[in-house]
Amino acid sequence: MGRLVLNSVSKKFNNFQALLNVNFEVADGEFVCLLGPSGCGKTTVLRLAAGLVAPDDGSICLDDKKINGVNKECGFVFQEYALFPWRTVKENIEFGPQVKGMTKTECESISKHYIDLVGLSGFENHYPKELSGGMKQRVGIARAYANNPKLLLMDEPFGALDAQTRNLMQGELLRIWETEHISVLFVTHSVDEAVYLADKVVVMSARPGKVKEIFDVKLTRPRIRTSMEANIIRDSVLKSLVTEIKMAANK
Repeated sequence: MGRLVLNSVSKKFNNFQALLNVNFEVADGEFVCLLGPSGCGKTTVLRLAAGLVAPDDGSICLDDKKINGVNKECGFVFQEYALFPWRTVKENIEFGPQVKGMTKTECESISKHYIDLVGLSGFENHYPKELSGGMKQRVGIARAYANNPKLLLMDEPFGALDAQTRNLMQGELLRIWETEHISVLFVTHSVDEAVYLADKVVVMSARPGKVKEIFDVKLTRPRIRTSMEANIIRDSVLKSLVTEIKMAANK
């Protein structure tokens, strides 16, 4: 299970209304992308789902259980990698299972599984400084999955990568997601990325952040970025997003 439901969620920071009456859900095993202009509250949504902040109004639930405090059933992948520089690839991935009190044998079994899954066999004993950006993000994804989460939260994880590596990592993420069947809520600024990855794209309005429109991406997988069907959906999402970007610029 891994069904996330936001019901009439609002959040204010001091006098700044970040989110207002936000409603949407991530179904079990679904890949949902969140799009919107800068400052519309996309990262705040992730922080709410992670239990790092609490809503002022409304509720946010994972599998019908209200999130109160840090949500230990979600994994988080950041744009900045956020790896422990003093730990090897293997040790970074084993950190979560170690905190949970698993045995050394269990931790090593988990890290081996995910090292193989993300394609880092042979780099187990390398440190983050010895890895490329794409490899670091593979470690971040593996570390998040190693905690056996119900929900994976991803905050522009490929934003710092070059275009070629970004496209490669998108394909790798889909391969891993299809293997692990874990729900994903993915924040991005790229319409192309959202349409390529998601089952559903949620477009948020200019601040305060609201859900403006939800697009179901009913494209077969694996997807062809340049297909006519993908272009039609991409154009619709882009039109919705551009309107909000213009509104945000005028505020």
